[in-house]
Amino acid sequence: MPRLSNAILRTVTGAFILNSGLNKTKLDEGTAGHMQGMAKVALPQVEQVSAKTFGKSLSAAEIALGTALLCPLVPSRLAGLGLTAFGAGLTTMYLKTPGMTEKDGIRPTQDGTALAKDSWLVAAGLALVFAPLKRR
Repeated sequence: MPRLSNAILRTVTGAFILNSGLNKTKLDEGTAGHMQGMAKVALPQVEQVSAKTFGKSLSAAEIALGTALLCPLVPSRLAGLGLTAFGAGLTTMYLKTPGMTEKDGIRPTQDGTALAKDSWLVAAGLALVFAPLKRR
């Protein structure tokens, strides 16, 4: 039986990310291009694909991660690794995008708060990765 704490983390983050991915399935090219422009700050490689391909790939990745988090057949540590990587990418985007942090490079500006809050995904992912194994 899965740990209740893991189930809570997986359900909340999984539902949130799955919903986000489903909402991106019908992105118009302009919106996808804007998201791609933000993402290239953290991952310059995303510029190598079209905005349409980027939008579809981002949507598919979020749907896959959200589904993995919600599916109890996926081990918590594996789901946690995916969540940690996803959250780390968003946190990198926050830290590298000009105007998102105060001069100290950590605290968010008013504009950066929306991105800074994604750091909770890293924390939730790490909690899943490092949760103690249940004894049999």
